[in-house]
Amino acid sequence: MTHPARRFLFLQGPHGPWFHRLAWFLRLTGAEVRRVGFNLGDRVFWPGRGYIAFKGNHDQWPDTCAGLMAQHDITDLVVYGDTRPIHSQAITLAKARGITVHVFEEGYLRPYWVTYERSGSNGHSRLMDLSVPQMQAALAKVDLDLPEVPATWGDMREHMFWGALYHGFVALGSRVYRNFRPHRALSVGQEFQLYLWRFLLMPVHRWERRLATFRIRRGGFPYHLAILQLEHDASFRDHSPFASMTDFLKVVIEGFARGAPSHHHLVFKAHPLEDGRVPLLPTIRRLAAEQGLANRVHFVRGGKLAQLLNDARSAVTVNSTAGQQALWRGLPLRTFGDAVYAKPEFVSSQPLHEFFAAPQRPDTRAYRDYRHFLLETSQLVGGFYSSRGRRRLLRQVVDLMLSAEDPYLALTSGKAAPRQQLRLVR
Repeated sequence: MTHPARRFLFLQGPHGPWFHRLAWFLRLTGAEVRRVGFNLGDRVFWPGRGYIAFKGNHDQWPDTCAGLMAQHDITDLVVYGDTRPIHSQAITLAKARGITVHVFEEGYLRPYWVTYERSGSNGHSRLMDLSVPQMQAALAKVDLDLPEVPATWGDMREHMFWGALYHGFVALGSRVYRNFRPHRALSVGQEFQLYLWRFLLMPVHRWERRLATFRIRRGGFPYHLAILQLEHDASFRDHSPFASMTDFLKVVIEGFARGAPSHHHLVFKAHPLEDGRVPLLPTIRRLAAEQGLANRVHFVRGGKLAQLLNDARSAVTVNSTAGQQALWRGLPLRTFGDAVYAKPEFVSSQPLHEFFAAPQRPDTRAYRDYRHFLLETSQLVGGFYSSRGRRRLLRQVVDLMLSAEDPYLALTSGKAAPRQQLRLVR
């Protein structure tokens, strides 16, 4: 069956070939596909037809975008993340024209899933307005055996490789795309250097991480886990009350000092893609010393979260998707920002010092229903960065994009198609 009436406009996507591969499959259905590129990295990862270069100033983008939508009679807009300025402006224009907006994001249930939603993601997701009872009602006619939470990211090396390669091409093409400005504070050259340096230091960081984890696991002390995020990530930047990661670190350490029993410890776990642009370790050491906690506060650089969660007493985060791994294990969880999983049934609202003193346990049955709902709707098996992950993702996502209803409405109305199950390969 073909879909000649569908005309897709892609903007920026994940680093690597994912968007181009997705477009190839959409064209097989009869759809027209075009891509707006803003730098040489966008161009390199979109070989062949359908590429439209935007080389104007940022303030010219809304008029240019509106013109493209009208000129090509666009029916569908496809973006990766909804908060970078060029995407948020395009989404506003698309909604005004009745254009369907497809938003991809990293998985709410990582690492073997990615997120596909309509209209918005994270703090703009339709999940924010759905209650657990509404989800339970939608699940009444489906039955899925839930897979265990995997312990690894899945395609971390590929993620870092494509990121370094992309930023390298962006830097090389800076004369051609003179007006391009990244949506983050650092320059393209600085981003490239950080990706490359982080990639080269992986063996050193691995041993450093193993040593820190070994000391914690063999220490015999009860500990609480603070799950850190990237300060420049959209979830932290646009959906949290903190202006910087330092602000969050300060709140957590002060709350721990006020409320935690004197024999408990606090462990900060860095994001796997933390690249050093924020001086986390010196800041944590300084704040801990100010509270007299130098010997009770620890730092682990990246790595597997599961090993630390398995023995933790509770977890604290701003709004990291990794908080869901804590909930799956039945751990008390305290969040601070807008998160799609911050439901009153299983996320604590206690003042932080009270949480560290006596954390409230989550309703694990309610969380299982919530997780079940996500696996039946917006969470797709696969990944953006590895070839195997892309193959698994493509088996599901094209049909979802062509569907008249978004995944949440489809399940609620009883029209959801069967979903691909995760089979872990050990």
